[in-house]
Amino acid sequence: MPQLSTPEFEDGFPAKTLFSQGYSYTYDDVIFLPHYIDFSTDSVSLTTRFSRRVNLSIPCVSSPMDTVSESHMAASMASLGGIGIVHYNCDIASQASIIRQAKSLKHPIASYSGVKLPEYEISSVDAFGDSSFVFVTQSGTMTNPELLGYVTKSQWKKMNLEQREMKIYDYMKSCDGSEYTVPWDIDFDKLEAVLEDKQKGFVVLERDGESVNVVTKDDIERVKGYPKLGPGTVGEDGEWMVGAAIGTRESDKERLEHLVSAGVNAVVLDSSQGNSVYQIEMVKYVKRTYPELDVVGGNVVTMYQAQNLIQAGVDGLRVGMGSGSICTTQEVCAVGRGQATAVYKVCSLAAQHGIPVIADGGISNSGHIVKALVLGASTVMMGSFLAGSTEAPGAYEYKDGKRIKKYRGMGSLEAMTKGSDQRYLGDKTKLKIAQGVVGAVADKGSVLKLIPYTMHAVKQGFQDLGASSLESAHDLLRSNILRLEARTGAAQVEGGVHGLVSYEKKSF
Repeated sequence: MPQLSTPEFEDGFPAKTLFSQGYSYTYDDVIFLPHYIDFSTDSVSLTTRFSRRVNLSIPCVSSPMDTVSESHMAASMASLGGIGIVHYNCDIASQASIIRQAKSLKHPIASYSGVKLPEYEISSVDAFGDSSFVFVTQSGTMTNPELLGYVTKSQWKKMNLEQREMKIYDYMKSCDGSEYTVPWDIDFDKLEAVLEDKQKGFVVLERDGESVNVVTKDDIERVKGYPKLGPGTVGEDGEWMVGAAIGTRESDKERLEHLVSAGVNAVVLDSSQGNSVYQIEMVKYVKRTYPELDVVGGNVVTMYQAQNLIQAGVDGLRVGMGSGSICTTQEVCAVGRGQATAVYKVCSLAAQHGIPVIADGGISNSGHIVKALVLGASTVMMGSFLAGSTEAPGAYEYKDGKRIKKYRGMGSLEAMTKGSDQRYLGDKTKLKIAQGVVGAVADKGSVLKLIPYTMHAVKQGFQDLGASSLESAHDLLRSNILRLEARTGAAQVEGGVHGLVSYEKKSF
């Protein structure tokens, strides 16, 4: 390796200098200067820790939002080597059930098939999407599906139902009998063979007499072509590791008891402002009652906030306030911090105590992930980045010819009506003030494809910086070898696609 630097060739600024100028920087505001490459991209290791005792193969965490993380997302993230955090914007039994289902999805295949309620009326072939089936479940979702029946695209077309008002329940084919079912832990090759044999084109996976998933032959063919990542995140019980969010109210102690019974592997105390007496007391309660269960505290953006939670005994910290694409906390409450600054500052303190940091919010591309990790984070938590994927909760819709899914902030009034207002300490107040919005995001396909390609892009970023691992990147940053600069608005424009009349952007 050549000489690291001499004063005459030093360029840019050390992170400590850049983040001490009184400015609050976002990821887009800063840029790393390239370093020296002496290893291949494939040599880069992204292994890391989510919390003190939960190790991951990739630094990816799905956000505990009700339009992002339920059973299929949690299982898929674990299968890739990350972890999913199940939201708590539901009753206690539902959240525990989601966790049990996630741990039962040995093959985390989220079907491309449509799923509808019995009273739904199919008015367009769009309801079938890219699949040959529409399934009918009691809940209208694939979360703990109680399969009632199905309709094939060919059957629907043959019946010429486009101009007729008929509930799907009136003409669907029922799914009675064991001819449709296979065990939840069946090997992938055997599952594929069963689907080849069966004329129906799909099977129901069951565990202890309960349906946990529905998989079609087309789904199997699709996932076979996805790239593979490292080992999945598996617990001592041989099942996927799954995290869950809880609040800080007295009722959350009962919720926690049920989640532990369901097999949760870590809990995240979900608050927009984590430096509170309520969270500190809950941290102490969790550590006292379930000493083997890791608890992540947050959200925080300052060293002072972080120090209080570290002293309380957290096993991880979640950093971010108002940086999410659907979050309006900074606008409404005038508090928060630019995410790049927040991550660097909190990580500087957390590293002294060996506490992993989750950079939560502000992630729009692989470059943002690189910046968050090199600035000190152990993982990145993603909401909008994963929303709109096949594994995200909710049904696809079409708007202006584009396939979309709903995505909403947990601070939106719509989400608050389901219980998320306690995250903003607003469940006891008469007036509800929104700190988030409701929107929609484009179809991203499956995270089983999205994440592997994204992680390869992250590895390329690490290679350009001369960092072969997260630990190496952190060492290079703290030793002032890696240098940064702030970017002007013009530099940010220049760093993206510009000067074209039109273009098509494909990430992979």
